[in-house]
Amino acid sequence: MKTELVQSLTETFEGHAQQTENGVEYWLGRDLQHLLGYSEWRNFNTVISKAKAACEVSGHPVSDHFVDVNKMVDLGSGSQREVDDLMLTRYACYLIAQNGDSKKQPIAFAQTYFAVQTRKAELIEQRLLEAERLSARKKLTATEKELSEVIYEQTGSNQNFGLIRSKGDQALFGKTTQAMKAHWQVPDGRPLADFAPTIILKAKDFATEITIFNARQHQMQSESAISSEHITNNQAVRNTLLERGIRPEALHAAEDVKKVERRIAFADKKSLKNPDSLE
Repeated sequence: MKTELVQSLTETFEGHAQQTENGVEYWLGRDLQHLLGYSEWRNFNTVISKAKAACEVSGHPVSDHFVDVNKMVDLGSGSQREVDDLMLTRYACYLIAQNGDSKKQPIAFAQTYFAVQTRKAELIEQRLLEAERLSARKKLTATEKELSEVIYEQTGSNQNFGLIRSKGDQALFGKTTQAMKAHWQVPDGRPLADFAPTIILKAKDFATEITIFNARQHQMQSESAISSEHITNNQAVRNTLLERGIRPEALHAAEDVKKVERRIAFADKKSLKNPDSLE
């Protein structure tokens, strides 16, 4: 495919057909129909039906990607009439292209174009989720450091910090820290939190923040008082999670947070050299 044609099709897909509403990008089905070389809506609708079936099989709600709408079209007489149309997400466009006639040059282009663009969107989403987890891990580290300082301030020693944290884990998971480390296959010498999913990091952080607040508010001056407070708070957080169908001890371990941190740092360094690179 000639470079000029690729540039022209790219500009058409991105600059003319793509629209945005409330920050959400979409394409209209009847615009995409002509872009992909289908002269009859009836024939194009057959491709859309196949794409909807593929969407359903992939486990994505069809209604999230294919939205029925109506629009007015101009008639030769100068009047207008209302026709059925669809608002399509990028993923929906990708599925339509994959189910189209690849012998059509615009279809061949669209298959590659939307595959690449969808992959970019997936990479961006993954990067955001990873950044959120790193942020949650750093926040928990800071909060636990503050708890250690509070224990020292209130009791004169912070040697009991590890014991208090372990009691919190027991209340949150219904298992000891060591049992959870074994379950998540955490290497010796590494903190359990380095392998915890984001929701658990935030749960532990919230419970710890409450412990800090109440330990100071009520001037708790013994390990037993602060331990009891921390157990109560973790149990309360656990109950909330269970009520929402989340069982902390049943969750899978997340990737080693240090590996994630290194990967993001490498990708950021690489992007400085090549701004177009997302890998």
